[in-house]
Amino acid sequence: MNPRILSATVGRILRQLRHDRRTVALLVVVPTVLLTLVYYMYNDQPTPPGQPSAFDQIALVMLGFFPFIIMFLVTSIAMLRERTTGTLERLLTTPLAKVDLLFGYGIAFGLAGAVQAGVASAVAYWVFGLHTAGSSGLVILIAALNAVLAVALGLLCSAFARTEFQAVQFMPVVVAPQLLLCGLFVPRDQMAGWLQAVSDVLPLSYAVEALQEVGAHAEPTGTMWRDLVVVAGAAVLALVLASATLRRRSG
Repeated sequence: MNPRILSATVGRILRQLRHDRRTVALLVVVPTVLLTLVYYMYNDQPTPPGQPSAFDQIALVMLGFFPFIIMFLVTSIAMLRERTTGTLERLLTTPLAKVDLLFGYGIAFGLAGAVQAGVASAVAYWVFGLHTAGSSGLVILIAALNAVLAVALGLLCSAFARTEFQAVQFMPVVVAPQLLLCGLFVPRDQMAGWLQAVSDVLPLSYAVEALQEVGAHAEPTGTMWRDLVVVAGAAVLALVLASATLRRRSG
């Protein structure tokens, strides 16, 4: 990996994002609007004594899920455009290595995910009164790592799509099962055995568990750190698999 080329790649991707106003709105405005809907959906729900409110439980998970779904969509389409327009093929004829390109995407979109999570978290904590036992900084860290995971999966899935419509079709395949089985709707230990087994291999399950640990404990726990390692490992694995597709599908 060449630090100079890597930083140049990150800068190029960030400049592209900055000039795409629709994508910026998708990253910053849409999560805030959805969070507002969640607040008014759960604001009047009764809360048992000593238990976190329904909004606190749902909003905390949503803060981690927003970067995942949005970064997956944005990355898969962005890389598909670079493949179909020939930009990727031209880039790979330069000294730019595949690892520089992939990690450049991961860092750039990870930073964008951190900004997104920061804005959404600020609204959640300061406007809607979200309460967590742990630090909001840990929430943002987990959300940013979720963004990197989504970038890696988006890069991988883009290799198997020929059009933007096909890229979007991967969302119900990759994103929806993870949302349903992550423990948000039904605790994972209460699922049927085979569903729990599937949930155990889905990285978003560990991201949600890490967020729940932050919500319940004032200090970082061993479970939270273990979950972050699992999510980071899944992101690295997806990037390695994605690197094998760059030349094969770029021509």
